[in-house]
Amino acid sequence: MKVAILDDYANAALTLADWSTVTARASLHVFNDHLADDEIAEVLAPFDVICTLRERTTISEELIARLLNLKMIVVTDPRVTTIDYAAATAAGILVSEGRAPDSLPYSPAATPEFAWGLLLATVRHLAAESQRLRQGQWQHTLGLTLAGRTLGLVGLGRIGTRMARYAQAFDMRVIAWSRNLTDDAAREAGAVRVDKQDLFAQSDIVSIHYVLGERSRGLVGAREIAAMKPTAYLVNTSRGPVVDEAALVAALRERHIAGAGLDVFDEEPLPRDHPLNGLDNVTLTPHLGFVTEDNMRRFHAGAALAVAAYLDGRPAHILNPEALMHKRPS
Repeated sequence: MKVAILDDYANAALTLADWSTVTARASLHVFNDHLADDEIAEVLAPFDVICTLRERTTISEELIARLLNLKMIVVTDPRVTTIDYAAATAAGILVSEGRAPDSLPYSPAATPEFAWGLLLATVRHLAAESQRLRQGQWQHTLGLTLAGRTLGLVGLGRIGTRMARYAQAFDMRVIAWSRNLTDDAAREAGAVRVDKQDLFAQSDIVSIHYVLGERSRGLVGAREIAAMKPTAYLVNTSRGPVVDEAALVAALRERHIAGAGLDVFDEEPLPRDHPLNGLDNVTLTPHLGFVTEDNMRRFHAGAALAVAAYLDGRPAHILNPEALMHKRPS
């Protein structure tokens, strides 16, 4: 039995979880680099089980059709949209949610804490100034004071609500918009509900915290970005496709907005030749929002338990039980 762990960028999977019950009965291979589309099918062809991490790799219908040995996919989040469940089910491939013990809770603070850090780094130009210092230069830019400014939150769920609390500690005014947000819900979170276009027009900083779906793809488009002040910043730690990337690049290039802090992109990992890499008014980070030691420990521990259960002949937490009707032989 061959098991693959994909996209372990930090090389942490084997140290953060106990895989001994797996390695005693199966061959385990960890991939620290992202597998490109033109190589992934050939590289993964020998594997019986693939462990994915959030949405780092897409397991498409086309890929599933080429992975003839594949019998189970382990996911760390049942809500991921990068697995073709229908294709997996038809091929008899189980999709198992890797659930960690309750003693390893997921930290809901990870992403909002990071988002606030990215916000600060963006408006104070920390990455650029740090790089200049390493090159023997001294201070060059003028930062933005947060106190008294307006933070606009696109989405006021669990993450957005924490962001509103952080903003209050920095003496900021907070406004918010989402499709179903009510005045009372916004007020309870310490924000004022406004119309979508008003949010972009009034905000000094817009921070995106919206779940990606068909209705939210391109939610922040050219019209919304055009409404922003030339001194305003946009921060996105949600999902890349929520924002029209081409419209954002154009606005940054033409200095129609002051800058952006981006942790998520349409294509991940971000290609080296992407136009965002050539702009000096954007702070870029490689999708670090949820990436903390606590969360990675939980994800990998859950994956190890899911694989061990499969090897025991008792696959657990199956998200597509219909696949059992077409189950591939072990």
